[in-house]
Order: sequence, then structure tokens, then C-alpha cells
Amino acid sequence: MTADDRTAAQPPSAAGPADPAVADSAFLRACRREPVPHTPVWFMRQAGRSLPEYRKVREGIGMLDSCMRPDLVTEITLQPVRRHGVDAAIYFSDIVVPLKAIGLDLDIRPGVGPVVERPVRSRADLERLRPLEPGDVEYVTEAVRMLTAELGATPLIGFAGAPFTLASYLVEGGPSRNHEHTKAMMYGDPELWADLLDRLADITTAFLKVQIEAGASAVQLFDSWAGALAPADYRASVLPASAKVFDAVAHYGVPRIHFGVGTGELLGAMSEAGPDVVGADWRVPLDEAARRIGPGRAVQGNLDPAVLFAPREAVETQARRVLDAARGLPGHIFNLGHGVLPDTDPEALTRLVEYVHERTAR
Repeated sequence: MTADDRTAAQPPSAAGPADPAVADSAFLRACRREPVPHTPVWFMRQAGRSLPEYRKVREGIGMLDSCMRPDLVTEITLQPVRRHGVDAAIYFSDIVVPLKAIGLDLDIRPGVGPVVERPVRSRADLERLRPLEPGDVEYVTEAVRMLTAELGATPLIGFAGAPFTLASYLVEGGPSRNHEHTKAMMYGDPELWADLLDRLADITTAFLKVQIEAGASAVQLFDSWAGALAPADYRASVLPASAKVFDAVAHYGVPRIHFGVGTGELLGAMSEAGPDVVGADWRVPLDEAARRIGPGRAVQGNLDPAVLFAPREAVETQARRVLDAARGLPGHIFNLGHGVLPDTDPEALTRLVEYVHERTAR
């Protein structure tokens, strides 16, 4: 039986968080493809630069330092829940946190993103990627426990970067438009590439397990750069590592979400990796995305983040298009097709949550 068959045959409705109110939340019900009182809403990057209260608490504090302070992580994660009334919180972190935690020399530079001092280009470099131990990220355990105590009936979504996207940063040394070094390794040294992704799958799994065991109600695996790949390359060289992550945390019974940018042609393959929910960006209508994803999965998405800069009536028109495309789907979580843009008016997000809730009230 494949991972896809297992998930379709055994949806996560039989398990979940210990708190009955959290388990019965609209978000988790939608993840399980169960009837909901309204379509749940949350936004990728809902905690961040669009909020003045975020900028205030982050003033003078580096991104990675922010991710390692449980009090700050808790406050930042809670900010959009308080302000917008979203149906789920997303743990505030960065995809490179577990890599920093195992001792890699990297930093997040403002306006650039993660930068790795010594890129991974050889088998000798691979040996620098030691396993992640829970003690490496005790601040994550503490922050998740603080958050679940504060959130009450609101679910907390755990967070991690997918093996391919982590590998891309490590091999390129930072963000890349063309991923030339990454693809050169993938095509030119497939054995080294497979070993790199397998090791990153173990690190990612360990990072997600820490969050789940501390109380996260769901997890999302971000494959930000997977859209740079052709479907055949994704299936052969990336899918096995992502599937390893999803399979390794399946026994916890928490919903597992998979999302990538520019992955319209990969939605079916990403579904095969074994998530319970697949996110779609705005480039594919949601009904078509659901068709490509296939049965047995809830669907997340997919308003274009740039729409939020338009007048209120236009935002509602575009949100209605998303909701209309999702009509009849057994499990829809309203989200953007990517993260909240930094200059987004927070009030536009609050109004959007209210609009979705009101229009979909059962």
C-alpha cells in the first residue's frame, strides 16, 4: 500500500490534539474533510512585517535570534490571531532554524534571505549535516507549550521547510533564481543528491516531531522552490524525501499540509508524497487544483496576495471566486496563494477573514 493509499484509507479524523475544543475547530475539521460551521481561514506569513506590532517587538532583534526566544515567538505567533480572528496560528520560525541549530554557519540577511557561509557541494560537505536532537531546539518546545496554553481552542500549525528547498539554500549558498548548482548536483551526482535530501528529510522530521510532541495540532511542510522543477524530476529526485517526512510523522495523527510556490504542474505529485492537505497558489483555479490533487485530500488556498492591495469590493469579488471554485469540495481551508506581502494593510486581512466567515456560515 502506498502512502497515498494509506492516507486515503485512514484519514486523520481518528486522532488529533488532546483538547476536544481544538480537535473540533473549523480548521482541523476542514483538514479532516468533515463538515464545518464556516470555511476556516489562516494566512501564510500572517505573523510578520505587515503588522506594526510585529515591527515594534522585532526592533533591533535579528530574525534568527527572534526565532530562538520563546517569549518573542509566542507574542509574534499570537499577534495575527488577536488582530484578525484567524482560525489557526502558524508557529513563527524560519525554514533554516533547524540547520542553524545543528551548527551550520548561516544567517538571514535583511533584503536577501538565508545566506550559507560554506555551501554544500561535495560529500565532505555533507558530513557537516549532523542529526537534529530535541535538545538542539529546546526553545521550540518551550515556545509551543507557551502557545498552546495561550491559544485555547485555536489550533497551532507547526512549521518546517521541505528537503528540496533546504537543499537549494545549502547548495546555492542563498536564494537563487535559476538553482543552477542545485540542479547540477541533482543531475550530475544523483547519489550525493539523494543522500543530501535523505539527511535533510531526517532533520526536518526531527524538527516537526519536536513541535508535534510539544502540542502542535497540525504541521505544514513548505517547499518554496519546488516550482523550479519539472514533474519528472520532482518525482524522481524530490518526492521520496518529502514522502519520508510525511510518513515519519503520520503516526501522530495530526493533519499534514504540503505547499509550494509555482507548483501547479506538481500538485498531483505533491499529493502522492502523502499529505492530508495540499495548498495551491493562485495560478491554478481551486477546482482545477483539487482535480489535479486527486481524492482523499483537503485543499488549501488560494487568493493572490496582491489582490489585498485592491479596493475592498475587488478583494471580496476575488475571494468569492475562490470560494465558488471550492464549492462542493470535501475540505477547503481559505488561504492566500503565497505569504502576506510586507506592505499589506492589516485591516484588509481582518476584513477578508470576516467576509469569508460570513459568506460561508452554515
